[in-house]
Amino acid sequence: MSELTKRIAFAVPAAVFFIWMTWLGGWYFKGMMLVIGFFIIQEMIRLLDSAGSPTDILFPYTIGLWVMLSQQIPYPFEIGIGILVLFAAIQTFNKSEYSVSQLSSTFFAGLYAPVGMLSLMMINDKGSTQDGFMLAIMLMAMVWGSDIFAYFGGKTFGKHALAPAISPKKTWEGFFSGYIGSLAGASIVMFALPYSLPLSFFESIPLVILVATFGPIGDLLESKIKRKANVKDSSNMLPGHGGFFDRFDALILAAPVMLIYLRILETLN
Repeated sequence: MSELTKRIAFAVPAAVFFIWMTWLGGWYFKGMMLVIGFFIIQEMIRLLDSAGSPTDILFPYTIGLWVMLSQQIPYPFEIGIGILVLFAAIQTFNKSEYSVSQLSSTFFAGLYAPVGMLSLMMINDKGSTQDGFMLAIMLMAMVWGSDIFAYFGGKTFGKHALAPAISPKKTWEGFFSGYIGSLAGASIVMFALPYSLPLSFFESIPLVILVATFGPIGDLLESKIKRKANVKDSSNMLPGHGGFFDRFDALILAAPVMLIYLRILETLN
């Protein structure tokens, strides 16, 4: 089986399952996000260790769980403070040569992906079940569209390197092609699906630009970590696709940006 066939054979049923769980919403969707978040944390711990910035073994998961459940648990602020105090106390007596760098790498591994997963959960919770589904699907369609158009735009027209020290194959031509893909993804959701989107076309335009800008930054950040760790994929858990971090790297930054934009619209309206 070729690599492309393997990718398609896994991607199609995985996408169907993801969309179905997004439609179900509630704890079905939240549970899926929790599982994905934990797998990404696991992959980040491994990558950071290989990159020379090892983390604490337990606290990235503890911090990540707190972040992803912060909207559901009582006293989230107090619990977060308790985690911080406990972590600081334990790290004070850590005799490892990496004890100082662990302070920052542990929090990065525990916060980065979970903030993205939490943002996506909050987007899926907005308005009615239908509203939340459409917003979440729109975000994913914009990210996927941007990624696809950036890939083929870069292969076809790419001449100027975007970030050669991080990802030599990415080009400015591919990056700008991503804006077209993001618009295409948003348009498909807005005009092809049989449900109304709680955003007008003109309200969606800034969102198209934001997602197509910050999604690739999330991709580049993961590439930077992988380059330092000297690995091609974050793991081999997903056949033909690498790891969960590889599949959700753009979404991790795109989701918080979309959530902030929606909050701004709510405030203005």
